[in-house]
Amino acid sequence: MASKPKKADKAEAEEADAETEAEQEGQPKRRLPLKLIILALAGVLVLGGSGAAAYFWLYGGNDKTAAAAAAKPPAFVDVPEVLVNLSTAGTDRTQYLKVKIVLEIPDAALSPQIESTMPRVMDAFQTYLRELRPTDLDGSAGLYRLKEELTRRVNTAIAPSRITAVLFKEIVVQ
Repeated sequence: MASKPKKADKAEAEEADAETEAEQEGQPKRRLPLKLIILALAGVLVLGGSGAAAYFWLYGGNDKTAAAAAAKPPAFVDVPEVLVNLSTAGTDRTQYLKVKIVLEIPDAALSPQIESTMPRVMDAFQTYLRELRPTDLDGSAGLYRLKEELTRRVNTAIAPSRITAVLFKEIVVQ
């Protein structure tokens, strides 16, 4: 039994015949309109240009700001030497801690303000350091914790200003 060709098959056959006839007659195949091509190219150029502009605006301006900020060196404020006895509960031997500290500040203009609040800073140091045990200062982890705690206490004492870091010049446990 021969089946009848479906309508879709007929349509495909007609399209193929129309294409071969168009080729034979010298007519070009169906093209996209010139206006559509121009609009598509313009859209691509606009998107590419706006993307490039956004990139340079977001990342290009930060290089100048970062370079200006990096060019400004930090300032330092010396803190008077601190000598305290450590907490040695349960032992007869008294141990002392001698510390020379420098405060790193982001701007030299903060120096007079820190100098004026130095008694408050020294009080915070003395109070904290006297509570320490010799085992609290063991190893680099102990010194790191000490540095972080002193930084936090200085920032509390000089608020709303802030220091960048506490730097140790000398640490002696005796």
